[in-house]
Amino acid sequence: MNRNLVRGLQAAWVLPEFRSGVRHLVDLDEITVLLATLAVSEDEEHDRDVERSLLSLLRSALDTDEIREAVLLLLEHEEVRRPLVAAVAEPFADRPGQAAAIASAAEDPVVRREVRAVLDNATVRALIWEAVENQQRDNRLGLIRRAVVLFVRHPSVRRLAWALRRHGLLRELRRKG
Repeated sequence: MNRNLVRGLQAAWVLPEFRSGVRHLVDLDEITVLLATLAVSEDEEHDRDVERSLLSLLRSALDTDEIREAVLLLLEHEEVRRPLVAAVAEPFADRPGQAAAIASAAEDPVVRREVRAVLDNATVRALIWEAVENQQRDNRLGLIRRAVVLFVRHPSVRRLAWALRRHGLLRELRRKG
């Protein structure tokens, strides 16, 4: 499990506005234990199981209005956003252009606004999760199909793609490692 991701999640967890926003929806003690486990885990197989649990938790969280709003507000907090961006960029250490494009896009308020627009749409969220599931199952055709549907039918996804393009992220994703 990426340690920067864990640090970002822990930074989010101590923010009072985040905790109060989700207090009535989730078991805070369970999440605290999960974050502590992630912070000390060294077993790769255990990490994959925890990652699947975390993805499942994230999916249900994003489908809940109050939690989704709390998570989106976290992206506006620099002390939370920076470790999360570092966690996303860390696997691309051998591709500095891609890491820089990710960091640049994350700092752009227009990109964050478009992410909010995408995640506020239930149909788009469902298609995104289908794409994630296709990727996890190595179903490349299903992944491509979902991506095309997202781009063609949903203007918010197109606007997000254009915002990401301005930061060079799409170009960097096409480059070979």
